[in-house]
Amino acid sequence: MAASKIVDETEVLRWFEEGRTYSWMVEEYRRKYNIETVPSMWGNFRRRRGLDRRLTRDEELIPWAVKAEHRWSFPVIMLRAEARRREGKELTEADAVRLASWLQMLDEENAVVYYDPDTEEGFHYVHREPSDRDIVRQPATKTGRQSRD
Repeated sequence: MAASKIVDETEVLRWFEEGRTYSWMVEEYRRKYNIETVPSMWGNFRRRRGLDRRLTRDEELIPWAVKAEHRWSFPVIMLRAEARRREGKELTEADAVRLASWLQMLDEENAVVYYDPDTEEGFHYVHREPSDRDIVRQPATKTGRQSRD
């Protein structure tokens, strides 16, 4: 990463604190400074500055390689929020309310999250079985991190 591309590190650090996405940062730098950047530059900046990862990875809650087209489905967004909560990270008030409501729905419906990458929706709610120990149906084989498709 060329140091000259970062015009104001304080501004960039604030963006990370605000939870701005890498795509937003790319567009904002283009708009504000007429400087072309790529998402990986912002990820490298985050890593070099020792900032927390943008997404909490919890392979117990998200044990699947999630396809790109399913990455922003509501159930996986809620699973990420629950992972952040379990890690002790602060949630926005809106996220905390949404998560509490979603967890209550799972409890009331006696449901867990199931992922089938070969369906259009990807994520489904299925009836909890005795073998379900958490809020997700564990796959026979964990596929881990998100797919880069």
